[in-house]
Amino acid sequence: MPEKELDQDAPIFAIAAAADLSGMHPQTLRQYDRMGLVVPARTQGGSRRYSLRHVQQLREVARMSAAGVSLPAVVRILELEEHVRELHRRVAALEAQVRTEVENRPGARVFAAGATGAVVPLRHGRRMRRSTEIVVWRPHRRDHG
Repeated sequence: MPEKELDQDAPIFAIAAAADLSGMHPQTLRQYDRMGLVVPARTQGGSRRYSLRHVQQLREVARMSAAGVSLPAVVRILELEEHVRELHRRVAALEAQVRTEVENRPGARVFAAGATGAVVPLRHGRRMRRSTEIVVWRPHRRDHG
């Protein structure tokens, strides 16, 4: 039975566990939450719940702070990293959509040029009249993967 992949965004750690995993004091985590630096999910009772991604962010904040990066700059870096993740998700979705379109239209890239020079797209399995002089062009399929 294959093991399930861990959900990086599941809010599973209480503040004490997240502080321990990130090597920080719980008060530091509270301060970062107030600043909007690393904002955990909340239970119905209002308790903070951190995910694995939050713990990774906390470690990254500690690393950047130790390197001399200011907290406002860290906030901006984290925002940009989230934006990049979202763009990667959108690109993957668009690539999947294009693959589906290409797979569902196998004859859409075949064209005929008539005697007058008109370009006519040919559907898969369609034949032109023999009396019409045509040239069929089908581009070579290139794998970009």
